[in-house]
Amino acid sequence: MDNRQAIGSWLSGPRAAAEEMGVDFGYRGERLGLPESGPGSAAPLGRRFGALFLDWGLCFLIAYGLFAGSSQQATSNRALLIFFIVAVLTVGTVGSTPGKRIFGLRVISENGGRLGFGWALLRSALLCIAIPALVWDRDGRGLHDRLGRAVQVRI
Repeated sequence: MDNRQAIGSWLSGPRAAAEEMGVDFGYRGERLGLPESGPGSAAPLGRRFGALFLDWGLCFLIAYGLFAGSSQQATSNRALLIFFIVAVLTVGTVGSTPGKRIFGLRVISENGGRLGFGWALLRSALLCIAIPALVWDRDGRGLHDRLGRAVQVRI
């Protein structure tokens, strides 16, 4: 066996090794019945992170503007609370936070309809904890999306 091939498979991870053995994972969102590309397809990770950073930045600016005399830690805590409120209200009603709308994304339920307010509440709470958002499945959904029965799609 060529040493370069062994190092390459080690660096590529278990998915690459499984694909070399013939396992077909399909495209992101296929198991959910989403199209492979275009509107309604699974949201790409780059856009999702961009929307998250934009939303966080807006919430931090709001917290800083409302509570200018506070310490940095207090402002961050208030920004997290504002982020939670904005996420619940906007995702639970129109399906997009301001950042998601700018980046062309929407949150829908697994069955394709609007995400219910209760699911939006659970999803947003898990997102604020951060750890569930860092664990993804093969469709690119974070644990917060899976537990909240949600899917982020392109508009």
